[in-house]
Amino acid sequence: MSSPAFANRQTHELIGDSPVVVALREEIARAARTSAKVLILGETGVGKEIAARQLHVQSARSERPFVAVNCSGVPETLLESELFGHARGSFTGAYRDKAGLVRQANGGTLFLDELGEMSLRMQGVLLRFTETGEVQPVGSDGPTFQANVRLITATNRDLRQQISAGAFREDLFYRLNVIQIHIPPLRERGDDILLLMEHYLERAATAFGVRVPTLSYEASQMLLAYAWPGNIRELRNVAERLALHDREHAIGCDELPVEVRGSALTTSPTQVMGTSVHQAAASEAPTTMIPDLPPSVIANEMWHRMMQGEDFWAVVHKAYKARELARQDLAMIIDRGLQETRGNYRALLQVFHLPATDYKRFHAFLYQQRCNLPVAAYRRRARRAFGGAAAVA
Repeated sequence: MSSPAFANRQTHELIGDSPVVVALREEIARAARTSAKVLILGETGVGKEIAARQLHVQSARSERPFVAVNCSGVPETLLESELFGHARGSFTGAYRDKAGLVRQANGGTLFLDELGEMSLRMQGVLLRFTETGEVQPVGSDGPTFQANVRLITATNRDLRQQISAGAFREDLFYRLNVIQIHIPPLRERGDDILLLMEHYLERAATAFGVRVPTLSYEASQMLLAYAWPGNIRELRNVAERLALHDREHAIGCDELPVEVRGSALTTSPTQVMGTSVHQAAASEAPTTMIPDLPPSVIANEMWHRMMQGEDFWAVVHKAYKARELARQDLAMIIDRGLQETRGNYRALLQVFHLPATDYKRFHAFLYQQRCNLPVAAYRRRARRAFGGAAAVA
């Protein structure tokens, strides 16, 4: 469990520059311009509340309250009272009237997390509220307040599956699922893992009054290879544990938690077309970041066509869609381009004669085809080459 000092310093920003996070920020910005209900989906620990807070702070309601409720953390018998309040004497312990969290959020945003844990009865109560906006406290004879809140809900469950099993109301699902936002798991975010680790190491070190730890290259690669089943929440806790040691040297592989080290021994690291990223990076003078792939005549031909001025969509994308180009060939072209740009995807647009406005479309295509190669190996190679040149000079 995180210490209170550390928990109070958690960020409410979306950290990362991976394609999926760039796309997520754009989704949130679009949704924030409306007042429609939003359903946020994603695994446990991916940061659904952070996304909800971003929706709120970018909306016209940003100056009004943001009220978050964990539906699984409140007993079923108390959840209705927590949300809608109660009248004095309505049940044992109700010594006075209580306004409820919906009224506290009036004019702002109400965020209901773990929606999939809500009972069918409470789902019915919530459905009535979404239809009318009326607040009827427990024990009152009728509605006492008309609420004006933006409703954002979140769950890690498959609600359609729950509907089929009779555990979730279909009418409530369609009422809440106006805008749907999916938060990607950490394992799909590439080098964002290291950005987040550095961020939380710094925050933990500040909270504990110790020096900010650094990571060795080998430890960084092991962190990238780990699947992070607990997502950002797990990463934050690992960062806190690492910061507590207050070491002077860079963190090595043997100092990482046993679950991280164990995964490197029992599972394959992040794969790029059958070759591990950190295996490629370990080569002192690799000719390619994906060295196990044989030379491709068609990939070379398309590379030279682009070097002559043709663009990626007309040459590579068109051939790939026509099945004239294999995914292996596509990966080789991207690999060659990233070597040219030292791992910079934005600079790759210039190499491929694409406008900067195509950045999102280009990344989405590579991500869809599983050819969005991690950039750490290319950047490390560039740093090594730069260091060698400096030494010679």
